[in-house]
Amino acid sequence: MPELPEVEGVARELQQRLQQRRVIGVRIHRPRLVAPQSVATVVAGMQGAVFAEVGRRGKHLLLHLDNAHTLLVHLRMAGRFLYLAPDAPLPKFTHAVFDLDNDRRLVFQDQRHFAIMRLAPTAALFQLEELRHLAPEPLGPDFTPDYLQRTLAGTRRPIKEVLLDQTRVAGLGNIYAAEVLFAVGLHPLTPANLVSKSKVKDLWKTIRILLEAAIEAGTTLDVNPENITGQYFGAAFAEALLVYDREGEPCLRCETPIARIRQGQRSTYFCPRCQRPRARTGRQPAP
Repeated sequence: MPELPEVEGVARELQQRLQQRRVIGVRIHRPRLVAPQSVATVVAGMQGAVFAEVGRRGKHLLLHLDNAHTLLVHLRMAGRFLYLAPDAPLPKFTHAVFDLDNDRRLVFQDQRHFAIMRLAPTAALFQLEELRHLAPEPLGPDFTPDYLQRTLAGTRRPIKEVLLDQTRVAGLGNIYAAEVLFAVGLHPLTPANLVSKSKVKDLWKTIRILLEAAIEAGTTLDVNPENITGQYFGAAFAEALLVYDREGEPCLRCETPIARIRQGQRSTYFCPRCQRPRARTGRQPAP
């Protein structure tokens, strides 16, 4: 699933392609994409509107229109946009098509059928269920060391699970959470409220550094407009990953084989030596 840097990449690419482009036609091929709204509501709200700006909140894309409405999009596992010429064939699993005033088509495809779209008045956007409970942006001013200290101190859940909780830290996902914990030397099963204040500050700083580096890595690449997934951001940063998806490979610090456990239906990767549980965290299950 795309994480903050990847979604940011999609937002920037869409901003480049869509700014000041008028929607002259809307076709929703899969009504469940916009449910519980009706197809007619979405078509009426977008027909004739101009894309003013594309932004992001957590892992959600925000396509702001000049008619005081915003289209919220969550890509989920496999959603992607394609910016196609008028004679290009529509791909399989096309769920929505937006005809633009430059004869291009913005196509949304989702092979896994998990993505969502919501059209809402911009003034009420953050009242949507998808947005109203989100935590502060990790690269924004409200995500401070004090905020992170408070949010971790209030729960005994494992630190990895807390970092993935979008009501605690918005935008962080499985890949970057694993990398952050390795960077600061925290075992993923460490109870969040037992993380020391000095480690919390290291965690805060590392989250920001890692996300900024991933975004920067993606900005250097040429993007295929027919495949606007944001995954190129992750691919550009892949060589910098130290533990994620490296089970059995030697740790680049100590050469201990990288381990993998299951947490919340996800794989967690870590170095058993560099991230060994500290005495004050209590006993931890063996990897």
